[in-house]
Formats: sequence, C-alpha cells, structure tokens
Amino acid sequence: MEAETVEKLKQMLGVPVEKVEKQEDGLVVYVPKSQVARAIGSGGSVIRSAELVLKTKLTVKESPSE
Repeated sequence: MEAETVEKLKQMLGVPVEKVEKQEDGLVVYVPKSQVARAIGSGGSVIRSAELVLKTKLTVKESPSE
C-alpha cells in the first residue's frame, strides 16, 4: 500500500489508521475500536467522501490489536 494513500486516509478520516489491506473490491481500513464511528461519520458521510476522493470502495473495521 502506498504511504501517500495511507496518509490521505488518515487526514480524510481524522483518526489513526493502523493498517490498510488491499482487496479485489477496494480497501479495508483498520482503526482503533473507539474511533470506528468517527471514521465512518454521521450516516456514512466521512467514508463516502473518502471513497469519492480515492475512487475506491472503503470498508472500516475495528483493529484486531485493540
């Protein structure tokens, strides 16, 4: 995963991004458990905006380390 893409995700989602995995249908973004709701945003607004900018589907999941 490109470091530039991870940095963009951190800025757009406004939360720490612990890991990003590339899958055939998009990216899976792992964030701390306490930050999942913030990363998604009200009604999914934050994640939809990030998808539009990156032109790929994003899935936010709770980080397995927390």
